[in-house]
Amino acid sequence: MKELELKKTANEVRKGIVTAVHSAKAGHPGGSLSAADILTYLYFEEMNIDPADPKKEDRDRFVLSKGHVAPGLYSVLANRGYFPVEELKTLRKLGSRLQGHPCMQLTPGVDMSSGSLGQGFSAACGMALAAKLRNRDYRVYALLGDGELEEGQIWEAAMFAAHRKLDNLCIIIDNNGLQIDGRIDDVCSPYPIAEKFRAFQFHVIEIDGNDFKQIEEAFKTARQTKGKPTAIVAKTVKGKGVSFMENQIAWHGKAPNDEEYAVAMADLERTGSAYAG
Repeated sequence: MKELELKKTANEVRKGIVTAVHSAKAGHPGGSLSAADILTYLYFEEMNIDPADPKKEDRDRFVLSKGHVAPGLYSVLANRGYFPVEELKTLRKLGSRLQGHPCMQLTPGVDMSSGSLGQGFSAACGMALAAKLRNRDYRVYALLGDGELEEGQIWEAAMFAAHRKLDNLCIIIDNNGLQIDGRIDDVCSPYPIAEKFRAFQFHVIEIDGNDFKQIEEAFKTARQTKGKPTAIVAKTVKGKGVSFMENQIAWHGKAPNDEEYAVAMADLERTGSAYAG
């Protein structure tokens, strides 16, 4: 898929995020929007997956360790064909397959239930080790929040992944700089992130996580890296694509009202029109 097509697709994913959270009147739009480009590249370009066969044995696995940004994962899954895009409007509703955090029992394409911060990374390590022990060649990807790095379990998992030389594991840190209580460096700074993962014997790549060329090159390098896991530290903009949400901590975990929804969708429609030429 060409860069322009990826941008168009990511814009549709962002529309789905905003629509889902507005419909639910709850959810986490900020971090979902910041990660939309990374999720789009993973599901439309990088991973070996098949929406018609979500459980195929040799598929690549993805774990959303920062499980609260489920609207981002659901939107990319819907746009990729795992279930109808219209279903995004059922987010968090009674009886819906799209719960507030990803549920592998309910939602097609979800490889791991997540939500308790720190634990998704450990699950991804287990999946990667299982592939090694079974001589399978699938890869495992996990998306972490930068605020999530404050969890001690993250560093236990990092130590384990490096010790086991899990070069089939690639983690992506969505470094948008904001968490529920404020700036990450004010709450409990995980900086310097890249240096920490290097100290834990990861191959570290630092990129602009909203730039598809840099995303593509990072994943290419990760696939070529042998003998150690890869950590991609992706600098992103929280609320990316919606004018009044960008870099605003208030949009970590609240839904737009009808008026705000209209403004957000108008922003995204303008972006889509610009991509259409």
